[in-house]
Amino acid sequence: MPMQSPQIMLREDEVEFIAIRAQGAGGQNVNKVSNAIHLRFAIAGSSLPEAIKERLLQLRDQRVSADGVVVIKAQSHRSLERNRIDALTRLRELIARAAFVPVVRRPTKPSRSAQKKRVESKVRRGLVKVLRGRVDAQ
Repeated sequence: MPMQSPQIMLREDEVEFIAIRAQGAGGQNVNKVSNAIHLRFAIAGSSLPEAIKERLLQLRDQRVSADGVVVIKAQSHRSLERNRIDALTRLRELIARAAFVPVVRRPTKPSRSAQKKRVESKVRRGLVKVLRGRVDAQ
């Protein structure tokens, strides 16, 4: 079953799941049930577009290792399946963040008429303030 986000297809055979024991408190259940998930996703061997692969590798994210593998550990839920879904969701969010390209802002200049209007309004305002001054009687 392919997983997809807008315009990005992610094949499930590219994602490796490893069931591990969750850390932390959990009573007797924590020692006998493997309900946490390690998700591993090799960026270089994936079917993602090259531009997204490059941006994923350039991300300053602790989940991306030096050899280009995304490692996500999910252990917030008691169920193995819910942790698996949580890990996949976080992987999709990471890929979506790498896929987003901000629009480059081109600096613009105000038009000549806008500059003229601005100066004229400043002059008018200055005249109003000058007229508020002291009136000398002669």
